[in-house]
Amino acid sequence: MQPMKSILFVCLGNICRSPMAEYIFKDLVTKAGLSDQFKIASAATSNEEHGNPVYPPAKRKLNEHGISCEGHAAHQITRAEYKHYDYIVAMEPRNLQRLRPIIGDDPDGKVSLLLDHTPATDIQHHNRGIADPWYTGDFDEAYEDILIGCKALLEEMKECL
Repeated sequence: MQPMKSILFVCLGNICRSPMAEYIFKDLVTKAGLSDQFKIASAATSNEEHGNPVYPPAKRKLNEHGISCEGHAAHQITRAEYKHYDYIVAMEPRNLQRLRPIIGDDPDGKVSLLLDHTPATDIQHHNRGIADPWYTGDFDEAYEDILIGCKALLEEMKECL
């Protein structure tokens, strides 16, 4: 059996985008029959939402697609988590900036943006961040962008399994 791959999705508060990515990715790997090959979680770059569940509009959007996020409690990423995850996937460039003081340098090249995993030919998505629906109010767009990124990430990771 292949070693388990571990992924930590990161956004500002860990109540909208990163938990959406966590639970969408979990749903995708379950449907692909790969659940036993992945450890998937999410975290925040700030501690302002510590302990809070998924934000209600994000939870509703996941539920619309049959995805449960029950039991989620927001937490801030720690320096130690860098060692425990193979991939640390941020939602937007500002998340990357806020990660640096927490985890330090990225000598193992674990840190990326979610949409950087889409093909470079996908100019609509590749090399950009996912807008924060807390501010935009557009949970449909956030869900679609996260789904596209998660599908691309899973396809990329399947090659390593």
